[in-house]
This record gives sequence, C-alpha cells and structure tokens, in this order.
Amino acid sequence: MDGVEVNGYTIEPGANLEGADLAGADLKRARLFEANLYETNLKGANLYRAFLSLAHLRMANLEGANLEMATLTMANLTVANLWEANLTVANLWEANLTVANLWEANLIGADLAGADLEGAKANEDTVWPEGFDPVAAGMTIE
Repeated sequence: MDGVEVNGYTIEPGANLEGADLAGADLKRARLFEANLYETNLKGANLYRAFLSLAHLRMANLEGANLEMATLTMANLTVANLWEANLTVANLWEANLTVANLWEANLIGADLAGADLEGAKANEDTVWPEGFDPVAAGMTIE
C-alpha cells in the first residue's frame, strides 16, 4: 500500500500524519517508513504487517490496534498508548518504548532485542515473548 487515501490522509512512506485521526483505519501492509505519526489516533487500526521502521509514533494512540507481524524497527513509540494492542510476532528491534503503556498488550513472539522499555508500564495481563523479563528491562508492572 503506497500513496493511498485513508480518512482524507495520504498514506505513504515519509508521510506527515501528525495528529491525524486514523481510528479504525485498515492500514494492512501500509508502508509508513519514517512517517511522522506524532499524536496520531490509530485506536483499533489494522496495521497487520505494516512497515513502520523509523516511524515517529511518540504519544500515538494505538489502543487495541492490530500490529501483528508489523515491522517497527527503530521506531519511536515513546509515551505511546499500546493498551490491548496485538503485537504478536512484531519486530520491535531497537524501538524506543520508554514510558509506553503496554497494559494487556500481546507480545507473543515479538522481537524486543535492543528495545528501550525504561519506564514503560504493563500489567499482569500483558503477554510477553518467551523468556522476556520486563522488570529487568526497566518496566513497571502494575
């Protein structure tokens, strides 16, 4: 998916979607490499297999979003809301998730190698990749 219109916004690599309302949008396989998604509302969006490497998702609302198999390598997800997000088998290699909300998120099979999770929050219903220790990663479990 390159250069398509969704909710009046052009979805393409490097797009400036700061503050956009894309709640519930079907962005399956979208190519948003280096896109500016600062404070974007992606609540309930379908981002299955989306390519979001180096995307700026600071303070984005991804509550309940489907990010299954999404590529988020080196993405900035600082203070992002990922409550109940599906991140199964997502690639979060070296992603910045500081102070992110991961309550009830599903991260089974996710690649968190090199990810910065300092100050991120999760709860007992958050599901982690096998062998991952959230406390050792600097997270708060509430």
